[in-house]
Amino acid sequence: MRKIFYGWWITAAVFVSFGITVGVPYYGMPFFYDYFIREFGWTRADITLGFPLGALLTLWVGPALVHRYSPRRMMLIGTLLTFLAFLGFGMMGVGLAFYYLLWAIYRGGNIFCGPIPYQVMLSEWFRQKRGTAMAVAYLGVGVFGGISARYIAQPLTEAYGFRAGLIGIGALMFLAWPIAIFVMKDRPADIGAYPDGAPAPEAAAAREEPKPFGYLLRQPAFWLLLAGSFASIGAIGSINQHMKLIFLDGFAKAGVKGPHAQTLLNNMFSTSLLWIGLVSNAGRILMGYLADRFSKKRVMVATYFLAAGSIPLLFHLAPPSTPWLFTVVFGLAMGADYMLIPLAAAEQFGLASLARTMSIILPADTVGQACVPYLVARIRQNSADYGSALAVVFALALAGAVAILLLPKAKEEKRVELATEARK
Repeated sequence: MRKIFYGWWITAAVFVSFGITVGVPYYGMPFFYDYFIREFGWTRADITLGFPLGALLTLWVGPALVHRYSPRRMMLIGTLLTFLAFLGFGMMGVGLAFYYLLWAIYRGGNIFCGPIPYQVMLSEWFRQKRGTAMAVAYLGVGVFGGISARYIAQPLTEAYGFRAGLIGIGALMFLAWPIAIFVMKDRPADIGAYPDGAPAPEAAAAREEPKPFGYLLRQPAFWLLLAGSFASIGAIGSINQHMKLIFLDGFAKAGVKGPHAQTLLNNMFSTSLLWIGLVSNAGRILMGYLADRFSKKRVMVATYFLAAGSIPLLFHLAPPSTPWLFTVVFGLAMGADYMLIPLAAAEQFGLASLARTMSIILPADTVGQACVPYLVARIRQNSADYGSALAVVFALALAGAVAILLLPKAKEEKRVELATEARK
C-alpha cells in the first residue's frame, strides 16, 4: 500500500492549528462588543479603534521579524502573545489605554501565528496541489471561527460572564502547541522528502532565489495586489467586526425588547456566524479547486465581486431571524479572502519571494482589516443607522475587485497561452 505523503498530515495539522489560532480569537472577539458598550460605556468607535491601533503599532513586525523565524517557532511565539492579550481582555477595567495595548499584543501575536507561517509552510510542502492544500487548511478557520461564538464565547459568557469567555478563548491557544512541536515540519527536507512527495527535487525550484524588496516595490502588480486585497479584506473585516452591532440596530428598529432580547441577539449572531463559517468552507473548497485549474487572478476577481454583492443584503434584516441569503453569499466570498492572496502572489512573483511578498502585503491588509471597521464606526456614530457606512463598504469592496482585475497576466499563465496557440 502506498504511503500517504506527509504533506497531507501537515495540511491536517494546519487545519486544526490555523482554526484555533486565527478562527477562534478573530471571529469570537466581536461577540463581546455589545458587552463592552454596556459594561464600560464605550462607543462603537472606542471599541473598534483597538484593532487599527494594534495593527499600526505592530506594522513593523512582519517585514522586520517574520523572515527570521521558522514557521513553527513563529506559531509558538504568536499563540503565547494571543493568550496574554485575551487574559488581559478578561481582566481589564474601563480604561481604554490598556484595552488598546492589549490589541497591540494580540495583533503582534497574530502576525506570528496568523496566516503567514501556515502559508509559507504549505507552499514549501506543495507545488502542484498548493491551491487544494491551502483550501483544506483554511477550512479550519471556517470551522473554528464558525463555532467560536456559538459553542465557545456564548456558553462561557452565559454561564460565567463575558470575562470568563474572553479568558477561555485565550486559553485555547495552548492546544496548538503540541501540534506545532510534535506533528508539523517546516519543510519536506526536514524528513528527507520533497514537495508533493516527488522522488527528486525540482531543479528549477532549487535554483530560484528570492527577489529583493526593492524589486517587489517597483512592480505595478505588487501594488495592485496590495491595493485590491487591502480594499476587499477591509470591507469583509468591517462586516465581521460590525455584524453583531448591525444586528443590534436591527433589533432596535424592529422593537425587539424585553428580558430575552440579549439571548435572541446572541443566538442570531452566533447562528449567522456558525453558518457563515460552514458556507465559507464550501467557498474555500470550490475556490481552491478552481485555483489549481485556472488563473488565480480570475478566481480572485470572481470572489471579490461576490463579496461586494453580499453587502447590500444587510439592508433587509428581519430580527431575530437569521439573514440566510446574506449568510450564504458572504460566506462563499469570505472563504477565499486570505487564501487566494498567497496563491496570486506566488503566481506573480515566484515561490521563493512569497515570504517577503506576504511580509508586506499581509500587515498592510491587516491595517485595512482594522482601519476600515473603525471608519465604519465613525460614520455610524454620526448617522442614524448603518446605511451610509455600508454604502462606503460596498464601494470599497468593488474597488478591490477592480484592482485585482487590472493585475497583469502571470508568467506561467502567459506560457500556457503561448503553448496553446502553438498547438493550434
